[in-house]
Amino acid sequence: MEGAAHPSGAERRLHAWSWLFVLLQQLKQFIIPLVALVIFGGRNDRGGLWAEFAPVIGIGVLVLLSIVQYFTYRYRVGRDGLTVREGWLHRTQREIPFSRIHNVVVHQSLLHRVFGVAEVRLESAGGQKPEAQMRVLGMADALALEHLVRHQGEHATLADATHAHAAPDDTLLVMSTADVVRLGLISNRGMIVVAAAFGAAWQVLPDNVIEDAIKQSGREIFGYADRLQLGWMATAATAIGLVGLAMLLVRLLSVALALLQFHGFRLSEDARRLMVERGLLARLRTSVSRRRIQAWTLHEGVLHRFFHRRSLRIDTAVAEKANQGDQRALKDLAPVATPGACDALVRHLLPGAQWPRDDWKGVPPSSRWRLFLPTAVVVLPLGITAWWHVGAWSLLALAWLAFAAYASWRSAQRMGYAADEHLVAVRIGWWSRYWRFAEVDKLQALRLTRSPLDRRCGTSTLWLDTAGANGLAPPLRLRFLPEAEAQALYQRLSAALAHRRLRW
Repeated sequence: MEGAAHPSGAERRLHAWSWLFVLLQQLKQFIIPLVALVIFGGRNDRGGLWAEFAPVIGIGVLVLLSIVQYFTYRYRVGRDGLTVREGWLHRTQREIPFSRIHNVVVHQSLLHRVFGVAEVRLESAGGQKPEAQMRVLGMADALALEHLVRHQGEHATLADATHAHAAPDDTLLVMSTADVVRLGLISNRGMIVVAAAFGAAWQVLPDNVIEDAIKQSGREIFGYADRLQLGWMATAATAIGLVGLAMLLVRLLSVALALLQFHGFRLSEDARRLMVERGLLARLRTSVSRRRIQAWTLHEGVLHRFFHRRSLRIDTAVAEKANQGDQRALKDLAPVATPGACDALVRHLLPGAQWPRDDWKGVPPSSRWRLFLPTAVVVLPLGITAWWHVGAWSLLALAWLAFAAYASWRSAQRMGYAADEHLVAVRIGWWSRYWRFAEVDKLQALRLTRSPLDRRCGTSTLWLDTAGANGLAPPLRLRFLPEAEAQALYQRLSAALAHRRLRW
């Protein structure tokens, strides 16, 4: 083992193969300029020999920089923290106390697993980037460093941590392969990938290439149907069949992506931290302190209800700006699970809070038309305008308005909130249902707002701000509260925040 040869507290290097992985990461960043040099560099004779050897020189410079980083990067593990020293001309040294590290990510791609190494990221709350990102460590050293952080440095050295026999983790949730397949069917990740690929192709390929391809395909399909002399019913059935086949292929892609990302999902608890392991080809181990959880989101969509499942996500105070869109951050405690399993997780991790709630307070009846109003303002003028162009087809807008009115009525029935000395919870949505909640000790600020429509209806909106909130979940807010009720709740929560310590 690489780490065993080093004395206690001595400076250590990264794994001997780290320069290769740093090089691969740099090549990802510069791949487009290098490809451009290879393709277009030789077309201009004025560049001469320089144009031909520029890609080789560029790759050589990247190799040199990778090797220099390997020889200049050092880290030392102390009793209370980690010291990182790097740089050749411009040198930096960082002291990272174990108590300030809020999240540890151990990532293994397929290539990492071949070489027996892993990338380690140490993250803190509020930072724009990880406190330390080690590409790469031997797997034993990576797990030992993770063990030290998870136990807040109770072992003084990596060698101690490597040979320590920690108590086994308590497993809280395991996803079977069938559950991962359900997740793929529910989440529809394939549609996101297809849309992203289509957008990238539209931007990268020359003008009108995608448009011409779509038009040509359409002409061929309709020409083939015309030669078969199909009636309108057969043509409609064929079109529906093609759409269904496309949707099936996208769903299969979603299932494949879910298997790659969440196969072997296991949520466990060790001391004061939660840890998730997942992945089929690339394996990921990420952990976060329980006290860093700021807010919770339960989600139940239409497909969730079909499979009798829900999902449970968390907001954490861990470098949220850096982690937006980062699939390695610990956000999903239960990507998909039964409602009972999700509720059991919440009760276990929030022992002082009552869950599920049975004291939901509803909203005034006027909320129904207020939820419907934005749709009516947009759809009704469009429907009237469309009447002059498409005639009776514009009546479809009326059908949509009827559905929107029904959905608003059902949403107003489900909308509500619950609050006590431990927890504040909001329940919203009907077609797609959400439960958002946070501990009172995690609230950072309160905002009471009144729009002109609120003043007309005698209502207010109470916003509850927590750390780590992101745009993926609905905001934690209480809408359409009667003014007196909103003021009373605002005063009660303000008093609690003034006399209780924020648990960051």
